[in-house]
Amino acid sequence: MSVNETSSTSYQIGTSAASATAVATGVPVLVLGTTSGTTITATQVIVRPAGSTATYAATPVVPFQQGAPSTAQQDGQVPANYSEGSGTIVSGAAANQATEAALAAYPGGVVDRVVRLSNGEYEVHNIGVNWPHHIFVTQGFTVVGAS
Repeated sequence: MSVNETSSTSYQIGTSAASATAVATGVPVLVLGTTSGTTITATQVIVRPAGSTATYAATPVVPFQQGAPSTAQQDGQVPANYSEGSGTIVSGAAANQATEAALAAYPGGVVDRVVRLSNGEYEVHNIGVNWPHHIFVTQGFTVVGAS
């Protein structure tokens, strides 16, 4: 992925405001913005604070490899009534919080949408990796599983 910044791109370390200098090689970041192909035009870049870790012990992400078959697996809890394509696409603060939680548990990939499911939980759709594609986050923004 390539990330383009603009004069209005904002930066944070965790929940504190920061500058672009907070981004360093090897430091995990969450980039929110619009995508075009393999480029993200960043509206917000959030740097993971030093020493922070995900609260969910996730199965490792399977990086994308062209032509590699998808690895069908499940980790943790998937909502019982979940069916792919159901729910309502959401944006704003709720989508951002669900995205942050999902990528903290499963770093890598690109989130292209967040869907609110009928039970109030969120499904974060992760692309650019062979697994996981669907990360499930509670209303309190805690990751509970993936498929």
